[in-house]
Amino acid sequence: MDDLTGFQRDLLYVIAGADQPSGQDVKSEIEAYYSADINHGRLYPNLDTLVNKELVDKGQHDRRTNYYEISEKGSRSIDDRQRWIQQYI
Repeated sequence: MDDLTGFQRDLLYVIAGADQPSGQDVKSEIEAYYSADINHGRLYPNLDTLVNKELVDKGQHDRRTNYYEISEKGSRSIDDRQRWIQQYI
């Protein structure tokens, strides 16, 4: 997880805390946290990066709507990061 940007880590945490969110669901959560609009050109390439790194699985709800789900590797990465953070706080 050390090679992710802060934005990518935040996306990963949102996906881990939701039940198969769509890209729009993730976008809404991130916009609420950042108090700013997030455009598609920023969101979807970063979601694709998480999929390519096998931290997130991507599936289809229907022909127009994808969903994202934390993978086992993604869960382990979050757990490892949490342990690392805990030793400093």
